[in-house]
Formats: sequence, structure tokens, C-alpha cells
Amino acid sequence: MTDPIADLLTRIRNAILAGHKVVEAPASNLKKEIARILFEKGYILSYKVVKSDNGQGILKIALKYNPKSKKPAIKELQRVSRPGLRHYAAVDEMPKVLNGLGIAIVSTSKGLMTNKEAKKENIGGEVLCYVY
Repeated sequence: MTDPIADLLTRIRNAILAGHKVVEAPASNLKKEIARILFEKGYILSYKVVKSDNGQGILKIALKYNPKSKKPAIKELQRVSRPGLRHYAAVDEMPKVLNGLGIAIVSTSKGLMTNKEAKKENIGGEVLCYVY
């Protein structure tokens, strides 16, 4: 697999379109951090890592839906930086997603964080994806 982040985002996107409650993906530290950010910002209900036979583990993500309208909390997941074309942003060039209603997940020297946290920390980095 050449792009594990795109694979995770595609699995989440497909699970939402199919109306699934839980999605599974091979675990990694980067994917755990993405799931942590999605959980903290209220886009998913929960996440956990389950041990597997191969030692890598499986990341289980419980998707969040509106109880009345059955609409998903995540409307769009968009991969920005990819292995063939990296996208970096300085502090003053940090993207605003949907006029501040969405988030951009940024990989910085201090770890993964949202675009708003990176701006507050006054640090730039690689823009991984947009979520809204």
C-alpha cells in the first residue's frame, strides 16, 4: 500500500456511504492520531485498537450519525497531501476549511494537530486532509 492515510479516509468514506456503524482499518501510530483528532472534534463516536495475529493491530472506528435525521457527522473527507505531491503550509498560509466550520489535519514537528491548533502554536507543516 503506497498511501495508508488515503486508504483510511476511503474506508471511512465508504462506510459512511454504506451506512455502517463501525469501520476497521490496519492500525498505525499516524492513523491512531488521525482518529484521536476526529474523536476530539466530534466527528466520530469512539475508536480503539484491537490486537491481531500479525502484531500490527486493527483500528476500529465507531462512526457518528445524527439520531433524528440519520445524517453522518462527516460530510466530506478530502486527501490534500499525497505521496506524489506533498502540500506544505506555513503559519500565515494555513488553510481555512469551509470558512472555519471544518478542520484540516496538519502534520507538524510537534505531531498531528488541526489547522487552528497549528496556527495557535505558530507552526506550519504538511496538510494531510480536510474534514467537514
